[in-house]
Amino acid sequence: MRYKFENKKDIDIKKTDDGLVLKTSSFNPTHIFECGQCFNFRVEDDGSYTAVFLGKIINVLKRDQDVLIKNIGIDEFYEIFYDYFDLGTDYDLIKEELSSNETLKVACEYGYGIRILNQELFETVISFIISANNGIARIKNSIRIISERYGDYIGEYRGNKYYSFPKPEVLAGVDPLELREYARVGFRDVRIVEASKMIRDGFLDFETDQLLSTSELKEKLIKLPGVGPKVSDCILLFAYHRRETFPVDVWIKRVMETLFIGHEVPKKQVDDYAREIFKDLAGYAQQYLFYYGREEKIGK
Repeated sequence: MRYKFENKKDIDIKKTDDGLVLKTSSFNPTHIFECGQCFNFRVEDDGSYTAVFLGKIINVLKRDQDVLIKNIGIDEFYEIFYDYFDLGTDYDLIKEELSSNETLKVACEYGYGIRILNQELFETVISFIISANNGIARIKNSIRIISERYGDYIGEYRGNKYYSFPKPEVLAGVDPLELREYARVGFRDVRIVEASKMIRDGFLDFETDQLLSTSELKEKLIKLPGVGPKVSDCILLFAYHRRETFPVDVWIKRVMETLFIGHEVPKKQVDDYAREIFKDLAGYAQQYLFYYGREEKIGK
């Protein structure tokens, strides 16, 4: 269950002896994977990033003006990773529109290579249930352990073994105490299992859910155990391609208060303010501001 572009545009990608070479100005793996949107990746010694998506292992490295992509053929790239890396979206145009605001212009230049990933729905739901009141290192560790214990073995790459994220029917049958003990998910254990049961039983259906308005879909997502306003916004943004959503966590709240609002306000007011000024591009603005704010420790 994932977002796909109906029509795929031609992109500048070529097969070489080193791997696939993608030429685009708006693609930096560090910006993409370090902006808080996903957790199932590994940073390699050469600065490249290895990620798992839909049972495939991909390695990406920024090289001057291009991106080197390894362990994936060109057909697999177009079939799976064109959508995953949101290559049907013109990020140069988005940055140009957002840069009419001087503060956002700085953030866009700082995280120029950000792309919002179109992630698999179930993994996104569970990942962000785990993310509640949690740190990124611990979230990544929990996702890795869950994949290793309950997912399917995919293969080995650069000396590390990789596993797929488990299916809903598998996690639905896991003892919550086992999740707590091995995956270190704490109080989220029961919520993970109960949400998995609901999704296994058909509570979410990507295609029919897309017929709902964003507000209707958010109301539906909040019915899942462990999913509140912030987690539902993350699911909407990173799985359902609802780019008008603006997830508000501690970091982005501080950034917005420091750079835009000028004083402390409730999270709901941050969300209202962001949607008012960023409109349909709010999700993109959130990612540029999140990365810029966290890396530069704005508001800390």
